[in-house]
Amino acid sequence: MSTDPLSRYAKQTRFAPIGEAGQRKLLASRVLLCGCGALGSVLANTLVRAGVGRVTLVDRDFLEESNLQRQVLFQESDVAERLPKAIAAASHLRAINSGVEVTPVVADVTAANLPELAAGHDLLLDGTDNFETRLLLNDYAVRESVPWVYGGVIGAEGRVMPIVPGETACLACLMPEPPAPGQTETCDSAGVLGPAVNVVASLQAMEALKLLAGAEDALATGLTVADLWSGRWRRLQVARDPACRVCGERRFEWLEGGRGTRAVVLCGRGSVQLSPPEGSPPIDLPAMRAKLAPLGEVTGNAYLLRLVYEGHDVTLFADGRAILGGIEDETEARTLWARVVGG
Repeated sequence: MSTDPLSRYAKQTRFAPIGEAGQRKLLASRVLLCGCGALGSVLANTLVRAGVGRVTLVDRDFLEESNLQRQVLFQESDVAERLPKAIAAASHLRAINSGVEVTPVVADVTAANLPELAAGHDLLLDGTDNFETRLLLNDYAVRESVPWVYGGVIGAEGRVMPIVPGETACLACLMPEPPAPGQTETCDSAGVLGPAVNVVASLQAMEALKLLAGAEDALATGLTVADLWSGRWRRLQVARDPACRVCGERRFEWLEGGRGTRAVVLCGRGSVQLSPPEGSPPIDLPAMRAKLAPLGEVTGNAYLLRLVYEGHDVTLFADGRAILGGIEDETEARTLWARVVGG
């Protein structure tokens, strides 16, 4: 490999709005990517290849075969090893560009850990699949004046919105509350097409590069809505709302822990994630493996344990979270979990 740190980005630096000065800014940048699934894997791949200096990947989930249709960083071997997405993604990204510092974190993004996860980062990127986390990211970004890029895709339609606190509308100006259950389509009801994922994540990545390279005046501000199936694109201007709870009144209910749930139905999975109380210690996986052994065969790796119990796939992570498959009711999930761990 060349000793010149800019040589591998030659085609990128020849693009005048970035140039060598912009590339050096990218190399010095630090990005927090929340979610390494469909959007997140495309975002991570693009930013690491572009030379963003440090990328922190946070994801709560592990890989399944159905992910491979749209989550471009992963391979069948990752699924076979049942790797957490953040761990598998980091391994592949380091092989793509060893000059980028990639830090994986296997965790849910919560009000308790987001300030620590995001500290020192120049940009936040949305690779999540739920509005609770997005509104949490929005709270943090506005409070700390850190730009971020919202993105979402369902079916063949996607939405992208770059947010610069103090200059643009925030997500809460557009959407003060998460959609009510049943109000919008989900990946369960409408599916997700890979080409739509790639386009939406590429739009997010483009806005990210503009922000990191110091080309903020080129931002595609407002909400971009793209329907890849019909070929229709719209750009909607979103005005700042003086009465906005977040950027107007500076009330950060999601970040301050007043909102959010400890049980989450995972989109497209037929599973429920249960999270431990804030401040709970990490799980001793070898000890837990021995405890669960009487219930059936326990498999796993350094990051998680898996047990099939009463026909349900139960996965326990080192941070205390559990994902229970074959269940979409939170109460039923908690009941099953209590039978598994005796609590």
